[in-house]
Parts: sequence; C-alpha cells; structure tokens
Amino acid sequence: MHRLKAGLRQILAVREPPRRIATAFALGVFIGMSPFLGIHTVLGLALAWQFKLNKFVTLIGVYVTNPWTIVPIYSFGTWVGAKVMGLENIIPAVDWSHITFLGFIENFRPLLMPFVVGSLLVGSVAAVISYMTIYRVVRKNRG
Repeated sequence: MHRLKAGLRQILAVREPPRRIATAFALGVFIGMSPFLGIHTVLGLALAWQFKLNKFVTLIGVYVTNPWTIVPIYSFGTWVGAKVMGLENIIPAVDWSHITFLGFIENFRPLLMPFVVGSLLVGSVAAVISYMTIYRVVRKNRG
C-alpha cells in the first residue's frame, strides 16, 4: 500500500494537464498487462516517446504488473480469454516428472491464444478504468 501511495504522489507531482497524465498512465497499464512479456519497459518508453507522453508516468503504469502481480493478472487474463473464446477445460494434463522444455511448450501451446486474447482484453478494460481514476484524482487534487 505504501508503494501505491508513493506512486500516486509522484504522479500528482507531474506538471502536465490531467488528460495527458491519465493517458500516459493508462497506456502504461495496457502495456503492462499486454502479452508482450519481457519488453514492457522498452515498449512503454518507445510508445510514450512516440506519442509525446510523460515517460515516467507511463512506466508507473507499466509496473502495475510486477513480480507480485504478474501471476494473478496473467492467470485471470488467460481465464477471460478462454471464456471469450468458448473454451472449457484449458488446463493441460502434464507429466511433471518427465517434463522437458519442448514438452512444456507443447503442453501449454493451447493456452497461447486465450492468454493473448484475454491479456489484451483485460489490459484494455484496466486501461480505461485507470484513465478515469487517474484523471479524476489529478483533477481533484489540483483544485
């Protein structure tokens, strides 16, 4: 909770219009929840630069997904993707005692599309909610 408050204080200290701050944060949240695992930071910086948004605020949004939150976020996203795609039992039966890297890839391949679809969908909804929230908070705290 302390980190959340600290991040919010840092966002409120940025001297830009509320819409730009909220847009930068929402973009970061979307990227952080996107299926582009491993390139979130680079992608966030590149898109913030491309759209002339605050890079710092974008990165705060990107890091909503972090080592503590990544498993629940991506698990929920994969579940949402499976539901949207009409898939039922998506948990593969894996013989963990004889698993190899290639066997792991093969066993979990059916989860790839639900992961991509669900991550993009959950990221989009989270971005809209975070935009509205940050916009309101920034406006409220500026008078």
